[in-house]
Amino acid sequence: MPELFDDSDDDSDDDSDYCTGPPLDGDMVRRAEADLGVRLPRGYVEVLLLRNGGVPRHRCCPTTFPTSWAADHFEISAIRGIGGAWGIDSEAGGGSAYLVSEWGYPDIGVVIRDTPSGGHDTVMLDYSECGPEGEPAVAYVDEDRVPRRVADSFGEFIARLVPLGAFDGEG
Repeated sequence: MPELFDDSDDDSDDDSDYCTGPPLDGDMVRRAEADLGVRLPRGYVEVLLLRNGGVPRHRCCPTTFPTSWAADHFEISAIRGIGGAWGIDSEAGGGSAYLVSEWGYPDIGVVIRDTPSGGHDTVMLDYSECGPEGEPAVAYVDEDRVPRRVADSFGEFIARLVPLGAFDGEG
């Protein structure tokens, strides 16, 4: 897998630690799974073991449908890790359960991505077809709160991400 996170200062955003949690271990993963009531996908856990969340190098996901962001893609601003204030398991304002409740996202799984819209859209692990022990798809949830599949797995989703400048008229 190519380097997912860019720890260099190329973007000069000074947000390289945004949504990055504490170093991850197996106990944290097991507690998060118990709290969330799902088995997290292996690919997601493997990424978090390298770096527990943060700003990815490539942030745009092409779509076959229009989004509130653009006609053919959406942007993510961070991948949520486990633990800490921004972890998917956080009981504070950053956790998946809070975000589903606060923003009215569908109860299909786990919020794993931040987007620049500040809550109007999101990306989730979608367990609606596989159940809590299965391999979830990845769904984009727009302002209409209808989940739209963008990848059959977390690994496929990561592989589909492209650089910010890949689309004309970005942002």
